[in-house]
Amino acid sequence: MARPALAPPPARWLLPLLLLLPPPPGALSLGLYSPDDPLALLGADTLERSVFGSPSAWVVEFYASWCGHCIQFAPVWKELARDVQDWRPAVMLGVIDCADTTNQKICSEFKITGYPTLKFFKPFSRNQDDGVKFLHNGDGIQSLREDIIRKVESCEDAWPPACPPLEAFSAAELHSFFQSNSVAYLALIFEKDDSFLGREVTLDMVQFENIAVRRVLQSNEELVKAFNVTTIPSGLLLYSNGSCVSIPVPGDSRALYTSYLRRLPGVIRVNTFIPTVQPTEEPKTTTPAFWKVADRKKLYMADLESAILYTLRVEAARFLFLDQERLSVLKQYVAVLIKYFPGRLIVMNYLRNLDHWLGPRTNVTQSEWEEALRNKRERPYARLPESPNWVGCQGSKQQYRGFPCSLWTLFHLLTVQEAVQSPRLFSPSEVLPTMRGYIHYFFGCRECAEHFEGMAAESMHRIKNKDSAVLWLWSRHNRVNARLSGTESDDPRFPKMQWPPQILCWSCQLIINGRRMWDERAVLRFFKSHFSRNNIYLDYMTFERGRYGRDIEERDVKAEGNLEEGGEENRRGAEEEFEGDTRRTEKPERGKEEKKPSGSDRSGASEPRKPSIIKMGKTAKARELEDDIVDLDSFSEQHYKSKALKAAPQASDRNRRSRRDTGLVPMEGEPFDYDAVWERLKHKGLGAQQIMEGEVGGEGGTSRRRSQWFHLLGVGFSQLDVSLCILLYLISSMCLFGMYTFFRMRMRHRKGRPSFPLA
Repeated sequence: MARPALAPPPARWLLPLLLLLPPPPGALSLGLYSPDDPLALLGADTLERSVFGSPSAWVVEFYASWCGHCIQFAPVWKELARDVQDWRPAVMLGVIDCADTTNQKICSEFKITGYPTLKFFKPFSRNQDDGVKFLHNGDGIQSLREDIIRKVESCEDAWPPACPPLEAFSAAELHSFFQSNSVAYLALIFEKDDSFLGREVTLDMVQFENIAVRRVLQSNEELVKAFNVTTIPSGLLLYSNGSCVSIPVPGDSRALYTSYLRRLPGVIRVNTFIPTVQPTEEPKTTTPAFWKVADRKKLYMADLESAILYTLRVEAARFLFLDQERLSVLKQYVAVLIKYFPGRLIVMNYLRNLDHWLGPRTNVTQSEWEEALRNKRERPYARLPESPNWVGCQGSKQQYRGFPCSLWTLFHLLTVQEAVQSPRLFSPSEVLPTMRGYIHYFFGCRECAEHFEGMAAESMHRIKNKDSAVLWLWSRHNRVNARLSGTESDDPRFPKMQWPPQILCWSCQLIINGRRMWDERAVLRFFKSHFSRNNIYLDYMTFERGRYGRDIEERDVKAEGNLEEGGEENRRGAEEEFEGDTRRTEKPERGKEEKKPSGSDRSGASEPRKPSIIKMGKTAKARELEDDIVDLDSFSEQHYKSKALKAAPQASDRNRRSRRDTGLVPMEGEPFDYDAVWERLKHKGLGAQQIMEGEVGGEGGTSRRRSQWFHLLGVGFSQLDVSLCILLYLISSMCLFGMYTFFRMRMRHRKGRPSFPLA
């Protein structure tokens, strides 16, 4: 199908119209791209308006600003946009940040289930289904550029009006070319059949008039012989008066061809194409307006709840339908959260309601899921935060840390809580399979999901108990940190490192015979301490107000922990009484209302924020449970005091000797300097074989240490060991004394007999 060499006059009218378009209102949002980049920053209110009905072919990248692969791909996409910016308006490039809450709905409508996703829209597209997923051959500029050309060539039924023809030139077209087209020059580029040089140069000259560029294939022997072409690739410049000269460009340099043709006399740019996004000044500050100062030794409930919020309201809400394996994984994920997440009671009620709603369903539409996730007024004591709030996972920029950091934190917490609550030796973990299923079906960064699936398929089946699950997730997290360290997704303010660092657990890292090693026992002790319930803080959280002016969040995370310690029966009883309390319609007695202390967190207040005592109705079930409820005011005071005394037992733990199985594993990732630690060990008289160890016990990861009674020749003996030795000594002495008495009596008896020989 032959096309004219230049766009017809109606297509010329489209360019001024594009120049008059105002900047899209949603294009000024900042993610991984800025308005200075030569591409369109699209939003929920501009995507459809820009793409649908457009005379241009569009290639749109759907990305998430937190996605590690998106962060690494952004420089490539920017470079591609600069490389093909002269192809406009025939081909347009755009981006949209699906991590922005305002864009989540539109990304879901375009069926975006992973990031980054490239979609090609042919000219005059009408709906989301017209977008074709851009399965590019690689992330290099050359491969992406060639894939775009292939997509444009496939637009047989809707050719971009501003784009000249890209098919091979024929001898029949040559005879009447200048009569049909009012141009001064015709540039012929002779190339191999699989070469893209001619098509790239053709698109580079889209914005220039008075010249046409066509490609001639090496297999076209008629034209090759007619112009006596002996070198491939090469170029010829034909004038309208019939003369012909060789284009003095050696090799296949696209840039040299384009530069030569643009400098020809009479060849001018039609109009300098103005981007559809007006450049705006990028914010000077790289940190958020309100920087939350976080302590790396703490866990923050804000991060954990934000991870749950994002997994349910963003990740799971991307799909138009939830059914079969995906719905089964979602049910399992919610069930694991209910079982092991030590959250506030208001959040746990929300999860239980969601689990009850999901139970009988076999198919859930997107609208049904969004309705089920909505906070409802009729359930004031069952709510999720409305928006994410990163504290310990806050990054120096919007694209750093955030959701991936909080998701790792959440699953580390769940594995530890599972090991603490059900420490049976050979019971398999249910948290790790749930995490694997969630990442496989829901995690937006598809390259990250594939990496995790590879690690899981490699060794997850060999995990036999809960403690091994904790260590497996720890080691795989460090492997990911080692792989991503120093990449574009690495926050320069919080560089990825092998965790835990020395400042948090100096006994976890050792040097044995010049080799850096992890002490797995020390790591396990640290994890059970760091990811315990008592280490979760409510800093920087906002509490919503209830009907009677009270905080809706009236239960601290420790309150929920106290209920769980009473067993599942106590939990159900507390829930029944809680529901009864919320259904009460009579007004509370004003004289009995609790006074809330000032300050919303522990770090910002002059005094520690004490959680309120759990109120329960005076029913039979409540009176039955009343003796088991802990006064959280006094409990929190004891907790704060115990935090200050925590260093004392740790000092004695550092001097414990190792067992035969040391539990040492080599370190992955960046090196550490252990000279100071090794000198301290030698100063205390400990050698390479004397590795510190301890027994892990107690909920929350606290260590129960056996006191050493005395030392003899460098070997420590406990009181039990000495008692057993004394007991055995007494028993052996009694046996020896009995044998001595028996033989002595027997000798006397034989001496008294007449036949016994006398001396």
